[in-house]
Amino acid sequence: MQDLSNYRKSYEKSELLESNIPEDPINLFNRWFHETEGFGGNEEVNAMTVSTVGLDGFPKARVVLLKKFTEEGFIFYTNYNSEKGKAIEANPNICLSFFWHSMERQVIIKGIAQKTSEVISDNYFDSRPEGSKLGALVSNQSEVIPSRTYLEENLKQLEEDFDSIVIPRPQHWGGYLVVPVEVEFWQGRANRLHDRIRYKSLEDFSWKIERLSP
Repeated sequence: MQDLSNYRKSYEKSELLESNIPEDPINLFNRWFHETEGFGGNEEVNAMTVSTVGLDGFPKARVVLLKKFTEEGFIFYTNYNSEKGKAIEANPNICLSFFWHSMERQVIIKGIAQKTSEVISDNYFDSRPEGSKLGALVSNQSEVIPSRTYLEENLKQLEEDFDSIVIPRPQHWGGYLVVPVEVEFWQGRANRLHDRIRYKSLEDFSWKIERLSP
């Protein structure tokens, strides 16, 4: 047993005020994303936690890489037959979260996931390295396998099968666009009086901006 109650940090790098934010959360996300990217450090700024509600009724979170964000929402790619893919098929209401420790910032996005078009999935798959393409083919993501050797032998066979041949995108692999309905921005502040600003989507496609108690 280890007592972690003395693990503390004072957050004092920045502030988040209503007087200095845009009307649209995507614009603020874009600002924060590039500020974090420009700050340096070794964090993957596009690493995010994707949380779903599984078929067993339990929530589950895992780290996935964001590959694009636009005015419509946030795009990532995965195996549609994976545990997360099956969870999204049953319940497309999911959560994305980013923690950028170098900037003492967090973003939490509640949204509705929908599959991207075949064209978008094809274009991204074609841009991937050959090894990643074969990885999408060889992995029955989330399925039980007998050993690491089993996986490596299957990969070796695929490397021989697709030697000098274009690797096609498997139909069970592609993108999700997460359309946000609520976006919360968290900025660490001193004395645990953190700034929390929430954007809530309205029926007229505008956003309601609210400050939350820390």
